[in-house]
Parts: sequence; C-alpha cells; structure tokens
Amino acid sequence: MPFYSEKVMDHFQNPRNVGEIKDADGVGEVGNPVCGDMMTFYVKVKDNVLEDVKFKTFGCGAAIAVSSMVAEMAKGKTVDEAMKITNDLVAKELGGLPPNKMHCSNLGADALHKAIEDYSKKHGK
Repeated sequence: MPFYSEKVMDHFQNPRNVGEIKDADGVGEVGNPVCGDMMTFYVKVKDNVLEDVKFKTFGCGAAIAVSSMVAEMAKGKTVDEAMKITNDLVAKELGGLPPNKMHCSNLGADALHKAIEDYSKKHGK
C-alpha cells in the first residue's frame, strides 16, 4: 500500500463538503477511465465568490482526499482565485501524494475548473 500523509488519511476518512448542491450555479464532471475515478463538483457563486462547493467522488482514497481538499481550498475564494488552484497546490496542501496517485490531484482541480467554467457559461461571463 502506498504511503499517505496524515492529512490525506484525514481527508479520506473524514471528507469535507461531500454531497451535491441541488440548485448549483455550475457543475463539473471528470473521469479517468484507466483508474475508474469519477468526480463531480458543484459550485454556488454569490458576488463572484464560491459561497459553497460540494463534490461526489467515486474512486480511491487519494481521489476522495483530493476532492475534499480542493473543495476546502476553493470555498470562500473568488472565481479567479479558485481557477488558480492547481494539482501541484492540492498535492502540496495534502502533504504530498505517492507518484502513482498524482493523477488524482489533476482530476480534482479539473473538476473544480469545469464547474466554474459551467457557471461562467451559464452567466455569460
């Protein structure tokens, strides 16, 4: 079993912001058919700030931990700030990920960015 930081284990065992936002302003979905991870992010935006961020993830422990961390990092940020969240920032915030799990951090950031792009499209931005 790969070594996971304490922070990864915490976010895997006690994920934050799980669920969906029924009237979400934006929804982003990504999947990696190779590893089977699927992530859906939901954002609620008010005055250009991500007021709420929720996710549903089907995948390994790292994918769940990444989703939880991305949601925490994005909540309360402006749309522009949230678009700057990268896979490297997520991995760093989690105290690192095993090399074979780094793709999970890409998925988390991508799903968030897709949800924000969906919001922007719907609101003509």
